[in-house]
Amino acid sequence: MKELTVGKNDAGQRLDRFVAKAVPLLPASLLQKYIRLKRIKVDGKGAKRDTRLLEGNVLQLYINDEFFDKPRAENAYLTVSVPKLHIVYEDENILLADKRPGQAVHPHDGAEYGKTLIDHIQAYLYAKGEWRPREEKSFAPALCNRIDRNTGGIVIAAKTAEALRILNQKIKDRELDKRYLCIVEGKLKPEAGELKGYLFKDAAKNRVYVTRESQPGAKTCVTKYRTLAARQGLSLVECELVTGRTHQIRAQMAAAGHPLLGDGKYGKLDKASGRKYQALYSYKLTFTFETDAGCLSYLNGKTFQVEDVDFVRAWFPEYQMHS
Repeated sequence: MKELTVGKNDAGQRLDRFVAKAVPLLPASLLQKYIRLKRIKVDGKGAKRDTRLLEGNVLQLYINDEFFDKPRAENAYLTVSVPKLHIVYEDENILLADKRPGQAVHPHDGAEYGKTLIDHIQAYLYAKGEWRPREEKSFAPALCNRIDRNTGGIVIAAKTAEALRILNQKIKDRELDKRYLCIVEGKLKPEAGELKGYLFKDAAKNRVYVTRESQPGAKTCVTKYRTLAARQGLSLVECELVTGRTHQIRAQMAAAGHPLLGDGKYGKLDKASGRKYQALYSYKLTFTFETDAGCLSYLNGKTFQVEDVDFVRAWFPEYQMHS
């Protein structure tokens, strides 16, 4: 329990608004709930949320200590009152989340405080009691891979330090198979094949360029693809990243003359399509361990898939997605 004394400049404020400013990590819904449950009192008595505070009033707040910390990226999860997650799979070691387009995975992607995927995953595990930050000290549930803000798909979260260490190494050693679905303009010829080139990143413009010839600073990029369906000048394509470069699929498809539907950066943002984001989804993940995976060995050979991808449903309703 902590106490707050109302000063001269804070007098006259409503109880809920005063507490919201004094304890910014406390979610609004939880604040209102605690007032109703009398876990927030004024001079030792329960009060309504619209109670006008007087100078000298002493508030007693019976809430967890972590809510009184200074707001920062590491505790943004506390501001999430109701975690919004689409969970593909979960066990005691990992969680596979289906990230929807438009959501950033980390705060450094320019997302608003408390609205990233990792914020919601940490809030979810905190609410379940599986993660106790005051006891863990150093470890916090973390993401093992990332997906661009405007791309959707499966993101892996490690719930333990050991799982994080193993998965980071497996990803580095390419012992995971990730498949993407996308819709491109036109028909690819051949219908299945491999795109090869050199990718150069312009950090200032946050975009990449693909060339046939090598150049200073460029890295090789290879994407395998196969056409799954085609109609009305569009093709539904599955891609496998042999290399994992920034915006690789988007840039290589555009360089091949087949930009992704809705891709305003490498193609054109067709308002008629109604899409805000490029039609690209990391929809399938298979664990293909070739070396010992320790506590995660049971995952070897298992495949997890998102069963409903919005642009497949909208443009290729006849195509049946199978696990």
